[in-house]
Amino acid sequence: MTALADPPAVAPPPAPPAPPALPEERPAPTRSRRPPKPPKPPRAPRPPRRPPRVLEPLSPRQRLARGVVGLLTVFLIGFVLSVVVYSHLAHAIAQNGLRGEYAAQLEEGTAPVSEGTFDDVLLRDGAPVGIIEIPALGVSEVIVEGTGAGELKLGPGHRRSTVLPGQEGVSVLMGRAAAYGGPFGGIQQLSPGEKLTVTTGEGEHVYEVIGVRYAGDPAPPAVQPGEGRLVLTTARGAPYFPQGIARVDARLITEAQPAGPRQTTALSLPPEHQELAGDARHLWQTLFTVQLLVASLVAAAWSLSRFGRRRTVIVFTPVLLLVALLVADQVTLLLPNLL
Repeated sequence: MTALADPPAVAPPPAPPAPPALPEERPAPTRSRRPPKPPKPPRAPRPPRRPPRVLEPLSPRQRLARGVVGLLTVFLIGFVLSVVVYSHLAHAIAQNGLRGEYAAQLEEGTAPVSEGTFDDVLLRDGAPVGIIEIPALGVSEVIVEGTGAGELKLGPGHRRSTVLPGQEGVSVLMGRAAAYGGPFGGIQQLSPGEKLTVTTGEGEHVYEVIGVRYAGDPAPPAVQPGEGRLVLTTARGAPYFPQGIARVDARLITEAQPAGPRQTTALSLPPEHQELAGDARHLWQTLFTVQLLVASLVAAAWSLSRFGRRRTVIVFTPVLLLVALLVADQVTLLLPNLL
C-alpha cells in the first residue's frame, strides 16, 4: 500500500497593511479660569425728590426794579447792534441811493455848484454835492450838504458856511470816524504829498495833503486869492469814543473855480452843525420811540404771565429787538456827530 504524498504547502496570505499611524494626541490646553467677580455693592437709594420751590410774589418795588433792568438790557443790546452793525448797513444803502441820484445830476448838468439849486432853491440837508476819493485809504464817498448828525449818517458832509470843494477859498468836509461806515476814520494816517480828488458839478479837483493837525496846533497860512484848500475833519480817540478833533489840510493843485453864492455864514450856522455836536431836534422822536419800547416790554410781561415763556419769547424777541434798534438809532442822533 502506497503512502499518499503530502499536498504542497500553500503560502499564507500576505498580512494586511498596517494602518497609518495616527497623530499623537496632545492633551487640550486647559483654560485658566478667572476668579469670580466680587458681587456688586448694593445701590444706594435715591435721595427723595426736592419739593418744588415756591417763589414768593414780588413786591411792587421789585417788579419796578426788574422792569427797569429789562428795559436797560434791551436798550443796550439794541444800541450795540445799531452802532456796530445796523449803522454800517444803513450807510451803505444810503450811499448807493445818493450815488445814483448824483450820477443822474452830473449827466443832466444840474449838479449844484453853490448853496442853491439851479432853480434858486436852497439845497436841502442831505442833498448830494460831490464825490470824494482818497486812493491811499480806499475811500470813495458821496458828499452831502450839511454836517448835522442826521446828514453825517449818510456820508461825509459839506459845511454850509464854506465854499464847495474845487472853488476859491476854504472848503470844510466833516465825516464820522467809526459809526455809519466811518468814512474818515483813517484820515489821520495820510502823509504830506498824498493826493485826493473831489468831483463836483464843476469837474474833478485834485488836492495834495499838507499835514494832520489837532487842537492847539497852528493852522496853515490863510489862502491867497485864486487858491483853494480842503479841510477834512473827524473825531480822534478810540473807535466809538471820540475824545477830540483831528483835521487834515490839503491844498488845491488844479485850477480853482469861482466861489458860488452862500446864504449861510459862520455866525448863522446852526449849532448842531458844529464839530462833535448832537442834534437836539430829534429829542421828541427819541422820546416817542422810548415810549414804544416801554409799551412793548409791558406787553411782553403780560404775555409771559398769560401764555408762558416759550410763546412770549417766540413772539416778542423780534419785536423788542426791532424797537430797540429804532430807539438806538434815534439816540445816536443826540450823540456827537463825528462818532
